[in-house]
Amino acid sequence: MGTKIEGPSAPQAASTDRRRALLAELVGTYILVFIGPSSVLLASTIPQVSPLEALTLIAAAFGCTVAGIIILLGRHSGAHINPAITLATTVAGMARRSEFLPYIGFQLAGGLLAGLTLKLVFTAFASSMELGSTRLAPGITPIEGVAIEVTGTFVLAISALSASSFISSTTKQGLLVGFTLFVLIMLIGPLTGASFNPARSLGPSLFSGYFAGQLVYWVGPLIGGSLAGLLFGLWRSRHG
Repeated sequence: MGTKIEGPSAPQAASTDRRRALLAELVGTYILVFIGPSSVLLASTIPQVSPLEALTLIAAAFGCTVAGIIILLGRHSGAHINPAITLATTVAGMARRSEFLPYIGFQLAGGLLAGLTLKLVFTAFASSMELGSTRLAPGITPIEGVAIEVTGTFVLAISALSASSFISSTTKQGLLVGFTLFVLIMLIGPLTGASFNPARSLGPSLFSGYFAGQLVYWVGPLIGGSLAGLLFGLWRSRHG
């Protein structure tokens, strides 16, 4: 009688999946927070580029990066790569609450590592002192900034929740969320920098020492994500 070779136990498999998911969140957030602000820095160094052209370049960099991360890493963790999206998903009842703090912890770690990398890579450029940090445009008050970030994050979170709920293909999910982010940056970028993501703002801010208005990029996205999760969760409970 042959020996039966068994696969890994359910707890072992679950532990492996959890580690893979957290690593995916760290790596995905790192890539986003490095490439996105890098595009801000590079756009500022290209001669004879109009503000609209620079904004389009930055929006495309962020949108394509998010789309690519969802396509490549979405199957492992859902590719939240954003504490506001994790909050929205949890409030909507689409993620285990036990994963909430670990996801956010690894996202923030990814953002901080990216901020450090930005400092190491761009420290020689005088124009890079703020490392692509999000900032409020002149004339935009912190309260207005919060309201704008709430609105943008709400739209982005609804897009992400809808993609994960109604679209099975990670490629199509990535294209939807990436395009949504592109449009939002084109519309909102000149006003607040269009963060919608505390991890995106934290890394560059911490390693550049630029903290002006940074509370906006925590309060706004977290409120926007909470509202999106609450409304989407109510809709699911009524139409599920």
